[in-house]
Amino acid sequence: MGADCLFCKIIAGEIPAQIRYEDAQLVVFADINPQAPHHFLIVPKKHIRTTLDLTPADNELIGHVYQVAGKLAVDLGIADEGFRVVNNCNEAGGQSVWHIHFHLLGGRNMTWPPG
Repeated sequence: MGADCLFCKIIAGEIPAQIRYEDAQLVVFADINPQAPHHFLIVPKKHIRTTLDLTPADNELIGHVYQVAGKLAVDLGIADEGFRVVNNCNEAGGQSVWHIHFHLLGGRNMTWPPG
């Protein structure tokens, strides 16, 4: 856990968040600046700074992220119409919290290219 990491503090319960889902590996909570009617952050409990810091040992974790994203999309009623899962890496890629996380967005038409 990163001592100054916002997401580590949310995971530890030190900072409140609107938790939507939690298991042994992940916590999912509402984004405080939603970009879609449904916008949740899927955050591994393991502190991994960026996508570039993933190792082969994290393969199962990342697969679990996408399985949970799909389950949440079904639960939210957005699976059939479509949704987006986004991971930003480093500053120019849009990352602003240095703990790997995935945005689940849905409930509106997504444009392309994003950003």
